[in-house]
Amino acid sequence: MSMGQYAAGDVVLAPLRIGPASGRKVRPAVVVAVHAGGILTVCPVSGKIPFDSPYLPIAPHDFSRGGLDLVDESYVLAAGATRLPTRDVIGLKGRLSEESAARVRALAGDFGCSGTDAGQRQKK
Repeated sequence: MSMGQYAAGDVVLAPLRIGPASGRKVRPAVVVAVHAGGILTVCPVSGKIPFDSPYLPIAPHDFSRGGLDLVDESYVLAAGATRLPTRDVIGLKGRLSEESAARVRALAGDFGCSGTDAGQRQKK
């Protein structure tokens, strides 16, 4: 896969902000949907359990390819879902299993952050 193609379930690295008080920081994010024009909907991943928003834990066994530098779990944050141009993606860390990706899409959808063209690949 070239650096410009992504699909729902991919875990990418990108500069993201979690919450209004934090600055942009390069962090992992799960692609929830791929939209026309090279736009992704992503949910950021944190190493800390959020206490005030919905999240989904992910562990090394949730990946079908690649992964994060996880010892235990990380947490997909639905409240931090955002749209991101593919040109802002720094790298591809891995891909969640179909089951884990579906759980993330369901969490994001419950939080109002899904896309109608989720899962389609979009070229940069």
